Amino acid sequence: MANRSFLYREILRFYEMISPDFEMPAGVSIMHPYHDEDVWQVVSQFYKKYYKDKNDRILLYGINPGRFGAGVTGVPFTDPVRLEDECGVRNPFDKRGELSSQFIYEVIKEWGGTDDFYSHFFITALSPLGFLYDGKNLNYYDDKQLQESATPFILECVREQKRIFGKSETAFCLGEGTNYKYFNKLNEKYNLFENIISLPHPRWVMQYRRKRKDEFVQLYISRLKEAYIKYKK
Repeated sequence: MANRSFLYREILRFYEMISPDFEMPAGVSIMHPYHDEDVWQVVSQFYKKYYKDKNDRILLYGINPGRFGAGVTGVPFTDPVRLEDECGVRNPFDKRGELSSQFIYEVIKEWGGTDDFYSHFFITALSPLGFLYDGKNLNYYDDKQLQESATPFILECVREQKRIFGKSETAFCLGEGTNYKYFNKLNEKYNLFENIISLPHPRWVMQYRRKRKDEFVQLYISRLKEAYIKYKK
């Protein structure tokens, strides 16, 4: 532990060095916000604020960034509104909200706030970079060629993030359908984690089960607490 860098340095190095070198299907483009100077400034502020320590974290994996959330800010599940109002990181981006970010920050508030939440958890995505087709969000699994091409990149990113964050053998998968099936299959093949726990994807909750939102917030809290208690033993 004595030789371990502050986590924010490792995180920023990861995003700085991230390099997708796989072939894109026709018409598909990649979102790489970390090449943007404004994004890099706010990303640096965010991670220096919440990860200026050497403590392990539990990992939560989404699908891939969207064009109104992390595709803009560079911070997973954090739109420009939540980045400024909840995290205290001023930013020059259009203050447009995003549904998944809204849900996640309700979970974070229920947990006890950003300081406490981010001291125990790190939110990311199986692909830390997003994809677009015809100007619209594209999940890595929506195109079979993209999924196959991106798999070595995804595997490398998962392994590197686990290396950065240490001992937890439990990971969360945000998405109980295709994202979970893919992640579970990858885990079975490469033994990445002992246990992957699936949770309903925030966007699914906000689009299709919004009247039950509070119930799903409590589901998140319950499962995160169970994993946290086990991890702290």
